[in-house]
Amino acid sequence: MYMAIFGIFSFSWFGWAQENPRKSWRKYIGIASGLSLLVGVLVIYLSVINWNKPTVLSDSSVFNNYLTFVYLEFLIAGIGAILLIKYKQKDYISPWVAFIVGVHFIWLKTIYQDFSLYVLATLLVGISLISLFFSKKLNVATSAITGIGAGSVLFCFAIIGLIRFLIA
Repeated sequence: MYMAIFGIFSFSWFGWAQENPRKSWRKYIGIASGLSLLVGVLVIYLSVINWNKPTVLSDSSVFNNYLTFVYLEFLIAGIGAILLIKYKQKDYISPWVAFIVGVHFIWLKTIYQDFSLYVLATLLVGISLISLFFSKKLNVATSAITGIGAGSVLFCFAIIGLIRFLIA
């Protein structure tokens, strides 16, 4: 299921990347968005046909802990976004959200027992920080850099997850 989530969220990040990229990037961001959506939909289908198979979230206490953390993550990201808007720093919302999402994967590593989620966390936190520098240097919105980076990383993890599922 997290492959489906990675694919759909990759699509979402590529959508956010379209806020103010360079004009020459738009076609590629659109193609990446479409590919992410296709992978997400394909893996949603695989999730549906495997719905009754046990997962780590089948344990209700694990699932409840997962939901608690996800709600907390949304709350922290939302409060940060509201404060950034209030203080007229809305260009920093996408890096803020990517940072929070990256930190969230550190915690999810223990849920899924998947060391690669540490790698994903590190990449997303790094992208959130790097986007601050490169957006200024390239004169584009931080969401363009953050969205392209986060979308690309999540897309790669969706593909890696799909490959791991198919060879397992």
